[in-house]
Amino acid sequence: MNFTEFISDRTGRLMMDIVLTVAAALFLRAAGTQAGVIILLLIPLSIVFALTQIYDFIRQRTRLGELESIMDGLDEKYLFAECLPPPCTAYERRIFYLLRRSCKSMTSAVSDAEASRREYREYIESWVHEIKAPITAARLICRNTDPETRRKLTGELMQLEAHVERVLYYARAENPEKDFLIQRISLSELISQAIRNHKSLLIQNDMRIDTGSLDYTIYTDRKWSLFILGQLLQNAARYHGSTPLITLSAKPLGNQVQLTVQDNGIGIPAHELPRIFDRGFTGSNGRSRGGSTGMGLYLCRKLSGFLELDLRITSEENLGTTVSLTFPAVKKCDL
Repeated sequence: MNFTEFISDRTGRLMMDIVLTVAAALFLRAAGTQAGVIILLLIPLSIVFALTQIYDFIRQRTRLGELESIMDGLDEKYLFAECLPPPCTAYERRIFYLLRRSCKSMTSAVSDAEASRREYREYIESWVHEIKAPITAARLICRNTDPETRRKLTGELMQLEAHVERVLYYARAENPEKDFLIQRISLSELISQAIRNHKSLLIQNDMRIDTGSLDYTIYTDRKWSLFILGQLLQNAARYHGSTPLITLSAKPLGNQVQLTVQDNGIGIPAHELPRIFDRGFTGSNGRSRGGSTGMGLYLCRKLSGFLELDLRITSEENLGTTVSLTFPAVKKCDL
């Protein structure tokens, strides 16, 4: 609060004080009081009035500064009313009482919402683990069918598993701090495991894998990074070209390592690139080839943010897509 705001807030009362003072001076003059005496009375009264206003301004500004400092120091702003200092006036007591009632209701609503979200997340995780059993059973049944039927069913089951996995990570992304562990991991081993996890999909789409130098040690969460890499491999397989090829390479960038995943697929139209990380955005390729939920890259960006990884995508239509993923790393001289 500045002094101009303080005065504008009291304009009505100040005008009333001035009117009453002038009226009193006119009354005294009409009663025969000399002008000099009236002036001598008005001077100390004006000084006291001005000092009173300055004192009130300083008191209010200090009080507001104290309250703003408390608010700025809170991570959960809705707990502000619970951290307020004792009120100084009867008016403040009434305002603080109303504020506490309001914040108590908000706190209760927030607690209920968090409990509901936690229950939903637990249910989703339980559902994901339960649905894996019939998926596994369906895979075993597929072994007893003819090769063509087995190939088709295996492809559909892979799609189902991918959707289930996205559901699981979407639920876990609500509370990421409880679910990831940063470790020193070999980048080459991480890439090899991601390829093994999606071997059937890559073979089914005749994808050829070309790996460059991947002999680096990085800091990341293995499980979440495998999910991100899996989404990138799935996209490359789904939107492949006539001679499918995925090239994986890495290079050091100081205390970081940049992994590049490049394919020669159908690419992404330039006007769609700014929206590829939006939740639910499928794009023209996703609509034409079907099966896209628009959640894969959205989750990749969200999980990358939690892991503090830099995720960038460039693409040219009919030429391919390049994804760069930058990890914190260990310098080779420190190994």
